[in-house]
Amino acid sequence: MKILGIQVLKGPNIWSTRRKKLIQMRLDLEEMEQRPTNKIEGFRERIEKLIPSLYTHRCSPGHEGGFFERIDEGTWMGHVIEHIALELQTLAGMETGFGRTRETKTPGTYNVVFNYIEEKVGVYAAEASVKIAQAIVDGSEYDIENDIMTMKKMRERERFGPSTASIVDEAVARNIPFIRLNSSSLVQLGYGKNQVRFRATMTDKTSSIAVDLAGNKDETKRILTEQAIPVAKGSTISSLEELDEALDKIGFPLVFKPLNGNHGKGATINVKTREEASAAFAYAQKYSHRVIVERFITGHDFRVLVIDNRMVAAAQRVPAHVVGDGKHTIQQLIDTENSDPRRGYGHENVLTEITVDRDTLDLLEKREYTLESIPPQKEIVYLKSTANLSTGGTSIDVTDLVHPQNVFMCERIARVIGLDICGIDIMAQNLTELLTDNGGVVLEVNAAPGFRMHLAPSEGLPRNVAAPVIDMLYPPGKSARIPIISITGTNGKTTTTRLIAHIVKNNGYRVGYTTSDGVYIQNSMLLKGDTTGPLSAEFVLKDPTVEFAVLETARGGILRSGLGFGHCDIGVITNIQEDHLGISDIHTLEDLARVKEVVIKSIKNEGWAILNADNKYCVKIGKDIHCNLAYFTLDEKNPEVREHCRKGGIAAVYENGYITIKKGDWKIRIEKVTHIPITFNGTVSFMTQNALAASLAAFVWGFKIEDIRLSLETFIPSAAHTPGRMNVFKTKEFKILIDHAHNPDGMRGIKQFVETLDITRSIGIISGTGDRRDDDIKEIGRISAQMFDEIVICQEKYMRGRTQENIISLLTDGLKEVKPDISILVLNKGNEAFEHTMKNAPAGSLVSIISDSISNAIELVQNFQDKEIGM
Repeated sequence: MKILGIQVLKGPNIWSTRRKKLIQMRLDLEEMEQRPTNKIEGFRERIEKLIPSLYTHRCSPGHEGGFFERIDEGTWMGHVIEHIALELQTLAGMETGFGRTRETKTPGTYNVVFNYIEEKVGVYAAEASVKIAQAIVDGSEYDIENDIMTMKKMRERERFGPSTASIVDEAVARNIPFIRLNSSSLVQLGYGKNQVRFRATMTDKTSSIAVDLAGNKDETKRILTEQAIPVAKGSTISSLEELDEALDKIGFPLVFKPLNGNHGKGATINVKTREEASAAFAYAQKYSHRVIVERFITGHDFRVLVIDNRMVAAAQRVPAHVVGDGKHTIQQLIDTENSDPRRGYGHENVLTEITVDRDTLDLLEKREYTLESIPPQKEIVYLKSTANLSTGGTSIDVTDLVHPQNVFMCERIARVIGLDICGIDIMAQNLTELLTDNGGVVLEVNAAPGFRMHLAPSEGLPRNVAAPVIDMLYPPGKSARIPIISITGTNGKTTTTRLIAHIVKNNGYRVGYTTSDGVYIQNSMLLKGDTTGPLSAEFVLKDPTVEFAVLETARGGILRSGLGFGHCDIGVITNIQEDHLGISDIHTLEDLARVKEVVIKSIKNEGWAILNADNKYCVKIGKDIHCNLAYFTLDEKNPEVREHCRKGGIAAVYENGYITIKKGDWKIRIEKVTHIPITFNGTVSFMTQNALAASLAAFVWGFKIEDIRLSLETFIPSAAHTPGRMNVFKTKEFKILIDHAHNPDGMRGIKQFVETLDITRSIGIISGTGDRRDDDIKEIGRISAQMFDEIVICQEKYMRGRTQENIISLLTDGLKEVKPDISILVLNKGNEAFEHTMKNAPAGSLVSIISDSISNAIELVQNFQDKEIGM
C-alpha cells in the first residue's frame, strides 16, 4: 500500500460542512485491492489482539462489534485504515468518530477521510495507520504503544492549554468564530473590526501595567499593604548577605520563591534552618535573580478567581501527595496514584501524573524519607511544595463557602491591581471566616491565572469560568462577526466579487475582498496573486479594520483545505461550466457542482443563496437548500424563475434592456444595461450576468436601489476596477483587448464581444494551461480559430505537468480543425510576442491577449501607450 498524498481540511469541505477538521488521505491499495479482509488468514485475530478497543466501533451494523463483523464479511483495507486512524487518536486521548472511505475513479485508489483534534497528530495517525494495517496483514510485530505515546507528546505540544481551550469552547458554543494566531495560545475571537484577542487568560482588555504589577511580587505586596489587605511578612533579597538579614528579621519557618516566577517554579516551603535557607535561595535564583523570602503561614492554599471585577470561583489547592498504608513504599504509592484514570499525561485528564523531581526528593529528605520508605498508615506525605495542578496537585471547589467580606476583598484586590482576569492566592485555615479573624494572608496576585482547577476540580462542583470571560469580551449587543459574501462559480467570479465590493464600499463600509488578482483592503492591494483560497479569506477576516468581507472562493481552495470561514451571510454561484475537470477527482460537472455547493451549504439559515437560473447545475443545487433562495437570469421567461416568483420569491432578471429585481409579481428596475459600463452597451452577456448576480446580492443584503444603481454606473471595465477582465485599450492605430478567459466558456464570451466590433482584422495571442484535459486545450484552439484571423501562441508558463511542445501541439490541432490555413506564429517569450504583434498589427485591427499568455500584459500595454504619446 502507498500513500499518494495527505490533505488537512480546516473548514467546511466536500465531505462535511459541519465537521471542519478532517484528514483526507489518498491511498493506493496496490495488491491489497485484490485482498479484502476475509481473504487474509488470521487478520481478524491479529487486529483484535493488537487493538481490542476497536470492538466499540459500531460501523454500518450499528452496534458494538460491528466493525469486526465487517472484517469477517470482508472489507477493503482503506476502510480498515480509517478505523485504525480514528482509534489511534482515541487511545492517545483525542476522541474522534467521523470517517469516510470512498474509491476514486482510479481503481484501487481510495480517499480515506477521518476527523482529527490536532492537525499534526491527525497526519501522524494517517501515516501510522497504514503501517499498522500492513503489519497486521504481514503478521509482523508492531509497537502500537510507541505510536500512542508519540501522539500524546505531539498533542501536548500542539493543543491549547485547558484555560485557552475552555474559552475557545465557550466561544464556539455561542457561535463566535475563532482563529488561532500562533502555535501557542494567542487566539482571535470574532472577525474583522469585531475581533478581540486573548492569550491564555490575558485579553486585549488586560492592562499591561496591571500585569507588570502582578509579576512583581514585591510591588504587589507593597500596594496591598497600603490598601490594608493582609499579606505575609517578608522581604526581597538578591545576595547571601541579604539572606542573613532576612533570617534575623523574619525568623523561621520560611517560604522562598523567585520574584518573577510562576506555576510554583523555584519555590521552597517550610524552610527551618540556615542550611535549608541557603539551598532554597540558590534554587529560587535559577528562575529569578531577586528572591522573595516570606514567613511560612500554616493553613490551606486557596485560589480565588475574579473576572471583570466579580468573584466567579474559589478552590482549595492540595499539593501532590500520597497517603501511607504501612505496606507500600512511597514510589509504589505514587505508581498507584498515577494509575487513577483521572490522571494523565500533561493536560489530557482532570489530574496530571505525579513526577519525581528535585522538589520531591527535598521534601522527602526533610522527613528523612526516600522513595523506598514505607510511611505508616494514614500518614500524608507531600511530594510537592506547591499546589499547582500541573505538578500533580488536586483541587476542591469552595466557591459557595467564601465569606461575603472575603468576596468583597478579592474583588477589591482585582480593582486595586487592575486585572480584568485575576487569580488571588490566599493562605488561611478557611475562607468561611474573615481573613482578619483567622490570620489568613494574601500570598500573591496572578495575571493569566489557570482555569483548570475550577473547570474540573477533584472534588466539588465544576465552574464554567470561561463564560464570564466571553460575557466580558462580548457583552449583550456586541457582535463577533462581520458580514461575509462568498462568490464561487466557473466564470465571472472575480468581476462579480469586485462589483459587489464596489457596491459595499459605496455604502460606507470598509471592505476586505479576495480575488484571483490579489487581496484588497478597501482600495489597497495588500497581497498579489491568486488569492481565492482559505488563507486569503482568513487574511481579510484577521484584519481589524475590515467591516465587510467579499470573498472570491475558488474550487482549488475548497478541495485543498476547505473554506476559510465557517458561515457566510450570502453565497453566490455565477455558473458551473467545464473547467478544471480531471483534477483532484473532479471528472464531471456533477462533481464540480458538489464542490461549489460547499459555499451554499455554509450559508447561515437566515442568509441568502444567489444562483444562476440559466444553469441547470445551479438550479439543481437550489432544489435542496436550508436558507433563503434568489435566482438571476438573462431570460425573464425562465420557467424556474417564473415559478419561484409566483411563490413570492426574489429574482434578478434582464428584461426590456433593464437589470430588474422581481419580488413576487412586482418589478423594481435598477438600471438600463446600456448605462452599465461593464456590459459594453449590453453586448457582453456574461458581464450582464455578473451585474445581475451582484445587484441581487446587494438587494437581498438590504442596500437601496439608488445606491446599487450608482455603483453599477460607476464601475468601469478597466485596469483599475477589473484588471484582466474585458480591458480595452486604444492606441493610435488599433485596439487591444486583455482578458483572462481560461476555459472554453470564457473564450465563447470573448468571441461574442469581438463579433460586435467594427475591426479590419482580429489577432489573438493565446496560450493553454497544462492541467486541463487534452480536449479542453484543443477547444481553446477551436474557438480562437473562429474569432481570430491570425494567431500568436505564447506558451511561456502554466505547463503544470505538460511540456511546452505538447500544449502548443494541442492548441495547433484545435486551430487547424476549424481553419486549416490560419496563420500561426509561436513566440514563447512574452515580451517578444508582444513587440512583434504591436509592430505588425494593421490599422483598424484588434489585438486580443488572452488567458495570461503574456505576463504583466496590462503594464506592457500602458507602457506602449505612453511611448506613443511621447513620440
